[in-house]
Amino acid sequence: MKKSTKIWLCLAGVLLVILGIVCFVRPDITLLSAAWLLGCFTLLAGISKLAFTLRTQSFMPNSGTRMLSALFDIVFGCFFLFHPLGTAISLPIVFAVWVMAEGIIVTVQSFDYKKVGFTSWWAILLLGICGVLLGFFGLRNLDITAMTLSGLIGFALIADGIAHIVAVFGINKFEKLNNIH
Repeated sequence: MKKSTKIWLCLAGVLLVILGIVCFVRPDITLLSAAWLLGCFTLLAGISKLAFTLRTQSFMPNSGTRMLSALFDIVFGCFFLFHPLGTAISLPIVFAVWVMAEGIIVTVQSFDYKKVGFTSWWAILLLGICGVLLGFFGLRNLDITAMTLSGLIGFALIADGIAHIVAVFGINKFEKLNNIH
């Protein structure tokens, strides 16, 4: 691999680590950025879905529901882009509700595991209950939820950045083992 490629990979890793640290230091900016990205992705998904629907509506069933879904995506994408503060404020609520809903689903599913004779069904039950409680706690403490969400984003960016940097060392080792220059 070219030396310049390794330098760029290391640089990308360092920048990801720095961006991850910024997520921890400035959770407000992190959530605004996440809201903006959510808007961009939702808008692009809606436009893509609309184009697909228009090209395939003559031979695809349910094109009306797909068209409606595309229009919803476009409207929500525009809303997210033009009202990033409202979106950023709602992200912790959505996250907490999602955690709670998943906890409820896991709790209910634990009884299915019990029915089939899985002996550790109670562990799944406890984890589901923990999810419900964490979601409830998150809804009651939105500041903490926002910081947690920003922290998760920051942690993921830092982990990805470190993986980029470590990959360069792995590539060097691979090249040495295989006599590649």
